[in-house]
Amino acid sequence: MALDISEIQTITHDVVVVGAGGAGLRAAIECRLQGLDTGVVCKSLLGKAHTVMAEGGAAAALGNADSRDNWRVHFRDTMRGGKFLNVWQMAEHHARQAPDRIRELEEWGAVFDRTKDGKINQRNFGGHRYPRLAHVGDRTGLELLRTLQDKAIHSGMYTHMECTALRLLKDGDRISGLLGYWRDTGRFVLFRCKAVIFATGGAGKAWAVTSNSWEYSGDGQRMAYEAGAELIDMEFTQFHPTGMVWPPSVKGILVTEGVRGEGGVLLNSENERFMFRYIPEKFAAETADTIEEGERWLNGDTKARRPPELLTRDVVARAINAEVNAGRGSKHGGAYLDIASRRPADVIKKKLPSMYHQFKELAEVDITREPMEVGPTLHYMMGGIRVEATSQMTRVPGLFAAGECSGGMHGANRLGGNSLSDLLVFGRLAGIGAAAYCAEVKEQPEIRDEDVKAAIRWARAPLDRETGENPFVIHDDMRQVMGRHVGIWRMKDGLEQGLVEIGKLTARIANAKASGTSQFNPSWSESIDLQGLALSAEAVARAALAREESRGGHSREDFLDESKEWVKVNIVIRKGEDGRMEVVQVPRAEGPPELVRIANATLEQLEAGDV
Repeated sequence: MALDISEIQTITHDVVVVGAGGAGLRAAIECRLQGLDTGVVCKSLLGKAHTVMAEGGAAAALGNADSRDNWRVHFRDTMRGGKFLNVWQMAEHHARQAPDRIRELEEWGAVFDRTKDGKINQRNFGGHRYPRLAHVGDRTGLELLRTLQDKAIHSGMYTHMECTALRLLKDGDRISGLLGYWRDTGRFVLFRCKAVIFATGGAGKAWAVTSNSWEYSGDGQRMAYEAGAELIDMEFTQFHPTGMVWPPSVKGILVTEGVRGEGGVLLNSENERFMFRYIPEKFAAETADTIEEGERWLNGDTKARRPPELLTRDVVARAINAEVNAGRGSKHGGAYLDIASRRPADVIKKKLPSMYHQFKELAEVDITREPMEVGPTLHYMMGGIRVEATSQMTRVPGLFAAGECSGGMHGANRLGGNSLSDLLVFGRLAGIGAAAYCAEVKEQPEIRDEDVKAAIRWARAPLDRETGENPFVIHDDMRQVMGRHVGIWRMKDGLEQGLVEIGKLTARIANAKASGTSQFNPSWSESIDLQGLALSAEAVARAALAREESRGGHSREDFLDESKEWVKVNIVIRKGEDGRMEVVQVPRAEGPPELVRIANATLEQLEAGDV
């Protein structure tokens, strides 16, 4: 039966934001403030976004807990944490603008924990020199999302819930719309617009052990790639060092870094604080080498050095992995995270209420009395859609990206707490960029019927084929492949084998069969999600194979050290003219002299104002 495009529901906006987490909502708010008719498409329900998983706090150099903190120190910490692969201007925008975004959030109704003199309180976190994370107990992401959601709704945005975005539509080279489908009815919907902002998150569900929820299937990366945008730094995947490891039903669920920020320590099966063995040389000058000095730092001694449990996430994750491999792991293959012997029960319940209830309800563990078992879990992707540093526009005119689905801000490794302030800073910049672009587009771009029909046929293929493979089985196999070959440690032979297996999985996905009708059909949704997961998995593996060094979240057993040559290039993924994935080494631009001086300065120079 011929498709009649005129019968498809059509909705028109100036800009469509895909994703209703922190980045998407902040972008939508800015678009409305700029006077744009704005629609937000979210795969799940409004308020159900991965932003709530960012529990510990939002990093911003407010200087409330330590007056010596400022944007320069924050910028320096971010560049050092990202192993100097960050886009210089993005790291600068973030460090400079984060304090204003936090204060703005407070003006909009966010209720932060307070200091004794009534200022926003800030806590310690890994990789940050000073207490820098503005927080709401260990539920900061939830409070951020609640506040943004309330502001966005009252700003007049339109919300399209339980709608999955399928494919971008273009008029020549520029964006003209987006095709999606309603998950409840299975009916297609066409969005006509001048610009699209992706805030779709990562692709963590490609791995078996992950803190990510079901929505994280690389949708934005796939659609952007297919439309002609580039992906950058895809090899850098962050394994958060502390996810739950027991029972199996909750394996991978996040245990906030705030536990360590409040004084929690990591122990092996011999009751040893093993992190003192894993201090990298480059961090030695700022990391305590004795328990006593680390304790002084936690207790506010500004001349002491921070404890090694608060090193960057890549370092801590590899250390836990090493202890397990050495036979010193916890009962169920992780490490012990102890806050019970470090803080009174009432303080733990006040400072870490979510963690207390999470372990009590899911693992029958009382964290005020006994240690938690934790281990690395795939948590975040530093890489993503390549964007211009200020406008957040991709190389596809009218397509913007912000938040985890974009790349460049965090370099090789993200510091804890930088994600929430990232969402606020770059969500706003994407909104400003989209508004400036829309002002230049005088008329609604054209949408070709042939493009819509092709997208619908592609989406319906799993429903229309008579036989095929179960998509859930394919997904399980993919997670095992990524765990075996593209995990914390990687090497040439394993990555090459992984790519062979990903290629076979991609062929199987093309033959997946969704049983049943299009209404309320999780099998169909899974078949579509697999497309983004497979593309992201291949991009990560190809980029990891190309980068012959270990840096940040990317560790090669056959290239154990960082290379001075590899810091000069980014790995960029793009779709070639033949339809195949191209891997390109793009030389990095020299950093602005002022920023280079700040990033390489000592703390003493920064504190003295010499830089």
